[in-house]
Amino acid sequence: MVHPVALFLRTVRARAYPRVIGMRRYPSWIVQEAVLPLLSISAFAFVYRAMEAPEQYIGFVILGGAMTAFWLNVLWSIGAQLYWERDTGNLEMYIMAPTSMMAVLAGMAVGGMVLTLVRASVILLSGWLLFHISFAPSSWWWLSGVFIVTLLALYGLGMMFASLFLIGGRATWHMVNLLQEPVYLLSGMNFPIRILPAIVSTFAAIIPLSLGMDAMRQLIFVDIEGLLPVRVEAAILFILSIVFIALAQRCLIYLERRAREDGRLTVRWQ
Repeated sequence: MVHPVALFLRTVRARAYPRVIGMRRYPSWIVQEAVLPLLSISAFAFVYRAMEAPEQYIGFVILGGAMTAFWLNVLWSIGAQLYWERDTGNLEMYIMAPTSMMAVLAGMAVGGMVLTLVRASVILLSGWLLFHISFAPSSWWWLSGVFIVTLLALYGLGMMFASLFLIGGRATWHMVNLLQEPVYLLSGMNFPIRILPAIVSTFAAIIPLSLGMDAMRQLIFVDIEGLLPVRVEAAILFILSIVFIALAQRCLIYLERRAREDGRLTVRWQ
């Protein structure tokens, strides 16, 4: 009998493999997923340069564009994934498989992280080459730690969304679109989040992307004042990652029980 931990890791590897190997088999996705987003990023960068704003603001835009790639991946490739899997007939196999749904989603998340990391790296490299922005973190260790806990919190939120969107049925498409654009504003994608009103910035702190980008900007651009100290934001992100992953686990347990007891979860349009 396979040990539960070994089974979990095998499932993660199996579900991550198609997304990782897809980078080699379909290299044309880089043009669509990495090069085209540079157009909107460049537009904001040229606006700041025309206004003679500090060069750090152009760095804000480039970093924001790179991190937003992870948010889009969380919404479309993780949050809406189970809903799409139900329509393609794969959800039944996931539920009947002798492994946990958490492992299935974790594998999708790992594959999505690797795939999106390539896109984010292309955006950062292109921004550096085009606009000559200097990235000099005050601490690589802190920057790496903040980046990791930001991804954990983001993909934990995405796995929780996967269950909620599946329950939502046909409203999934509208929910995904509803959560896409407002986050661009609340996360401070193109500007410092601290300039938002206090009530709005407090609400925005619930979104891992907001605190993650704010902390990384403080570490990369040392003379920039953030919403909160880096240590406080890192601690909040760590707590959010635990909370979101725990909630995702509870939601998936509920879905599996509903699928076995009611038999309606995998029926189209229900």
